[in-house]
Amino acid sequence: MARPRRGALRVPHVLCVLLTLWEAGFQTCTASAPTACARWCPWNSTCVSATACRCDPGFSSLSGELITSPAESCDDINECGPPSAVSCGKFADCENTEGSYYCTCNPGYELVSGGRMFRNESENTCQDEDECSSGRHQCHNSTVCFNTVGSYRCHCRPWWTPVPGSPNGPNNTVCQEIFPPWTPPPGNKSQHLSRFFERVEDLRRDFKSASAQDTIRNLIQSVDELVAPRDLETLALCDRHHTVTHLLSGLEDILRTLAKAMPADSFTYRSPDGTELSLLIWERGNGNVTIGQSHARMLLNRAVAAGPKESGPTMAGLLSNPNMQKLLADASLELDPEKKAELEETYERPVKGAQLRLLSAVNSAFLSNTNTTALDTPVTFAFSHPQVTPGPQEELICAFWKRAANRSGHWATTGCRTLGGGHTSTTCQCSHLSSFAVLMAHYDVQDRPLALITQVGLSLSLVCLLLCILTFLLVRPIQGSRTTLHLHLCICLFVGSAIFLAGIDNEGREVGLRCRLVAGLLHYFFLAAFCWMSLEGLELYLLVVRVFQGQGLRKRWLCLIGYGVPLLIVGVSAAVKTQSYGYRLYCWLDRADGFLWSFLGPVIVIVLCNAVIFVITVWKLARKFSEINPDVKKLKKARVLTITAIAQLLVLGCTWVSGLFLFDPQHRLLTYAFSILNCLQGLFLFVLYCLLNRKVREEYRKWACMVARNKYSEFTTSTSGSSHNQTRALRPSESGM
Repeated sequence: MARPRRGALRVPHVLCVLLTLWEAGFQTCTASAPTACARWCPWNSTCVSATACRCDPGFSSLSGELITSPAESCDDINECGPPSAVSCGKFADCENTEGSYYCTCNPGYELVSGGRMFRNESENTCQDEDECSSGRHQCHNSTVCFNTVGSYRCHCRPWWTPVPGSPNGPNNTVCQEIFPPWTPPPGNKSQHLSRFFERVEDLRRDFKSASAQDTIRNLIQSVDELVAPRDLETLALCDRHHTVTHLLSGLEDILRTLAKAMPADSFTYRSPDGTELSLLIWERGNGNVTIGQSHARMLLNRAVAAGPKESGPTMAGLLSNPNMQKLLADASLELDPEKKAELEETYERPVKGAQLRLLSAVNSAFLSNTNTTALDTPVTFAFSHPQVTPGPQEELICAFWKRAANRSGHWATTGCRTLGGGHTSTTCQCSHLSSFAVLMAHYDVQDRPLALITQVGLSLSLVCLLLCILTFLLVRPIQGSRTTLHLHLCICLFVGSAIFLAGIDNEGREVGLRCRLVAGLLHYFFLAAFCWMSLEGLELYLLVVRVFQGQGLRKRWLCLIGYGVPLLIVGVSAAVKTQSYGYRLYCWLDRADGFLWSFLGPVIVIVLCNAVIFVITVWKLARKFSEINPDVKKLKKARVLTITAIAQLLVLGCTWVSGLFLFDPQHRLLTYAFSILNCLQGLFLFVLYCLLNRKVREEYRKWACMVARNKYSEFTTSTSGSSHNQTRALRPSESGM
């Protein structure tokens, strides 16, 4: 048999000892405690006997006050709940606590003692609390606190109105001034402007909501009195535009807030000076609404006027001031980039700006919705203005007054587009609101110095070409085949330049018979001029390079080539595409369908051939100068050769080669060089063929001597006759003496 382990014998022994000790302690405790106390009493109770417990005051069980079962509990008695045996009295409420209760005054009331709790009605001294005096209120600083029985209200101060979306009365009311302060712009130097703002301050001080319409009338009349004198017109341009910007923005803000204080649903006013105001107020809703007067009309969506966070009635206003034109006469225009690109494509030239003429009144549009920089639905305007017809490079545009970074302003077109209109009205559509007007814009699409060079150069060339023609016809010593070439070249250049100077611009912007005729004549005479230049080159080649004897081609062949070839080209071109003669801007060949090549093609061939002849001629001349005069100094040779080369360059029309590289019209240097060289071609021909020709100079000298001799003979004849008459008149007096 196995021997039990030593540890296993110790466990029962320990348990026996502990059980003996517990029983001994229990007997000792039982012997010392009262024999009538129950050991199982629950929370919130007191032992009564060995079989019962009593709930504490303020607590009860389901069986009553005494508990005889360990399964029961003592629960809190709600003294304030029904049926209530507690009465706290008037303006008070009962507040239950665990095992008890207390009374407190209702919100807006307080005990006379200043305490917070009492026990019964006899201790009730609750009276109304003045939260406005005690400072225990939540009214915004833009409101005034009004005490009521048991509460308070927050009302807007006099001349203030709730901000959009805020009610008037509760403790969360926030207000804004109906007539906010309006001060002069910084740096004001106008006495009239200072007196205007003093008048505005008087209107603000005397303002009452019931007289809002009278205040609006007085305000508009004050604005008319401000812009009527010439005091503001004497300001510097930047200061004047700064003042206008300040006036327009301030008027919008004040009229918006004054309109909200009006009791009526609409209001229209026309001042003695012609300024008109239309206000329309309606309850929130959908659909379109129209507002306007004689100067302008505005069509907009009701939802756009209200804005997403607006509540209460919605307002829309339109102020038209025709007297503001004088202050904005010299304002600049900021073209929309897309509009500028469209103009440059239309006029085929860079647009540097525009000269403006203000046609309509300045119309300020404003709504209840103050966020009008990007409207969900565009607003449509119809502006009235005097009857006008746009001229060349002119257009009626809808523009708005935009505030600049320096607090000044200028006209702009971004976000507005012109829909159309008649002679006395223009319809516009804009995606934002501001102050609008209809402008007559004369676009600066022409390089004025270049245009002046062209006009002066062609005029001078016409005079010189006319002198050349007369010289070639009247000077006999120079008659010959070369003179015939020079004569007809000058005739073609003279007629072509005269037509170009008089009729190249298509002022009506409509391609009619006149414009097509001008384009056809220009096509013919400039081609004829180049044909005569080609004959000049051919004649030069035959006389200098081939060293033919005689006078070259006969006159009949010269005229047949010089006038027949261009006539054939123009005839075929006109038969194929008559409608391509003339287009919107100029009475010239339309380049939209490549029709311009009917001119460029022959010109390029002629110019390139003449350029080759020019190079060969100069090379031959250089060799001949060296062979004929070997002893002549190099400097003199170079000078003679240079003069001859330049002369032939101009005669052969090789300067027109520069036009072939004029791909970009904005390349100013090349454009100016091309214009100067070719506009003055008549002057160059006169100097070369007439002034540098010895025979022509001798004839000029003879003509000058003949004219001088005739004048001298007339002078001497008249002088001798008058002296003879004086002598005859004096003789009787002498005999009388």
